[in-house]
Amino acid sequence: MQTKRPAAVALAGALCLAVTACGAPSSPAAKAAADVSAPGYPVTLKNCGQTTTYTKAPSRVVVMNGASVAEVSSLLALGLGDRIVANEQSYGRSEVPGRAAAIKKLPTGDVKLNDAYDIPREAMLGLSPDLVLSTTSYGFDAKNGFATRDDLKAVSANTYVSPQGCDQDTSRMTIDDSYQLLRDLGKIFNVSDRAEKLITESRKRISDVSAKVKGEKKPNVMVVFSNMSMGGNDFSSVAAHGIWNDILAKAGGSNAFSSTSKTTFADLSKEKVAAEQVDALVVISYNDPNPEAYARKLLKEFPQWPAAKNKRSLVLSDSIYLGPSNDLAVEKIAEMLHPSDV
Repeated sequence: MQTKRPAAVALAGALCLAVTACGAPSSPAAKAAADVSAPGYPVTLKNCGQTTTYTKAPSRVVVMNGASVAEVSSLLALGLGDRIVANEQSYGRSEVPGRAAAIKKLPTGDVKLNDAYDIPREAMLGLSPDLVLSTTSYGFDAKNGFATRDDLKAVSANTYVSPQGCDQDTSRMTIDDSYQLLRDLGKIFNVSDRAEKLITESRKRISDVSAKVKGEKKPNVMVVFSNMSMGGNDFSSVAAHGIWNDILAKAGGSNAFSSTSKTTFADLSKEKVAAEQVDALVVISYNDPNPEAYARKLLKEFPQWPAAKNKRSLVLSDSIYLGPSNDLAVEKIAEMLHPSDV
């Protein structure tokens, strides 16, 4: 039923924390580094078992694909797009006006990508980065053909794995991880004030929506990637656990398929999908030119769903995943589920 698009390779691989401590140097080497640090530095971050120290704001940032737009969107939201020398992330669209166009304009480094649609080791080293961002540790795994964190450290490049990405298990991800990503980048680039402002505004918008739908019945929502195949069944890109469940809860809904798998995604038969009561449908667009058509197709295929009878469907892209715009997903889903309250 679903068409397996090339992006599924990256998505399946990538989707399958940090505490900052700034203080006086504790060693002669650290003191020497601090002596030449820019104002506001050094900054030390503990990230996925490694400690990285920044003596100035990075100026040659490489953003790996990882089937994400979280990292590049966060950089743009913080006003740091000019630091990017190569970006491989894109969903092709965004709920944030102008965001997709801004991402499209970013340099890619003219890199020949590997089979996972990401930057291979030699190409990465050739970019001469001073910071490399990856959604999960997958992007620094030598067996995947990538430069390791040690490889990059040897050429004076720091590395950062986004929250919940250390063990490549995003099933526990929540909106707070989006805030942690913003905070960490804020510290790395000495723009913590911008990060905290974004977080405060997001929290308020989400809190306002949650207050309006509090006490209402929570409709069952199916969240699925558009035209994406990652397993052997007809429906192998159904979201079961992860940040979308936190977003659904704050919007006054629940995941119809959370009990079908313990992992991030469920791999389901058509019969299993048909048997569930789906009150509303959220389709996630990942570089699909027409996700709305996919949503209409599903509603037609399962006319017994309340979602089909009530024509309740919504297409989202970056706002329902890790990143700086989760408040938009909460607002849009709440408007679909509880139109008289929001």
